[in-house]
Amino acid sequence: MNQLSTPHDAGTPPLRRWPQTGYPAMLTATAAWHVFVLAAWLLVPRAWPWWLAAIFANHAVFTVAGLLPRTSLLGPNWTRLPAAARNADAIALTIDDGPDPVVTPQVLDLLDALHVRATFFCIGEKARRYPQLAREIVARGHALENHSQVHVHTFSVTFPGALLREIDAAQRTLEELSGERPMFFRAPAGLRNIFLEPVLRKLDLRLAAWTRRGYDTRERDPQVVTRRLLDGLAPRDILLLHDGNAALTADGKPLILAVLPRVIEAARKRNLRFVTLREARVDA
Repeated sequence: MNQLSTPHDAGTPPLRRWPQTGYPAMLTATAAWHVFVLAAWLLVPRAWPWWLAAIFANHAVFTVAGLLPRTSLLGPNWTRLPAAARNADAIALTIDDGPDPVVTPQVLDLLDALHVRATFFCIGEKARRYPQLAREIVARGHALENHSQVHVHTFSVTFPGALLREIDAAQRTLEELSGERPMFFRAPAGLRNIFLEPVLRKLDLRLAAWTRRGYDTRERDPQVVTRRLLDGLAPRDILLLHDGNAALTADGKPLILAVLPRVIEAARKRNLRFVTLREARVDA
């Protein structure tokens, strides 16, 4: 079976929602580089240490690129909302690592009270454990997107077949629970490798990173997290917070609950409005 063939009989595939553009220039360049080095080795075999070093350097570049969540070197990556008139005053709130049985319901109630819609990047295994929360996210008008099935720490060193199974499992889980097929994918911790983009194309997903984050899984001071999110806040920014693995404030409150009202109030004072990533699509 081809490494990127679907791991199940999917029947008629859904209509594609993303344009299938050419592969990133960096992927084409590395393929050409490997061909060049192979030819050079055949012509000058005595210089094999140099050719080996050239291949090593090429792989090192890709390894470093995979450690940079906001780079587009490995393929299309939303670090800001698309440049379009409809997004001129828009920002997106994205919330990762849920659903959490304690924190997520409080976040949903808070967003309702503040009249804000967010994009929840959920872990498939957690959504399966708390299916009502996954359904509630969508029922309240938010977007439910793919954050992998089990959120493994070795995700960025995983080969294509395993990547496909992991991401497709989350697609199937989230669609089954919510009735809506995810359109965006966010890699665990934002880390990835050269094999991810072809897998996302196969599953018709678009990679989404962020513009600014508060590091709210380890910082306990809501003022610090709020400042990180608001410093330089501009139209088309994508903000990242967590309902899963959320740090606690000094008084034991999930940090996101203390930060959200401050961020939303400050954004509105700057005449910015909140949209989901789906709403920000220029082809929506």
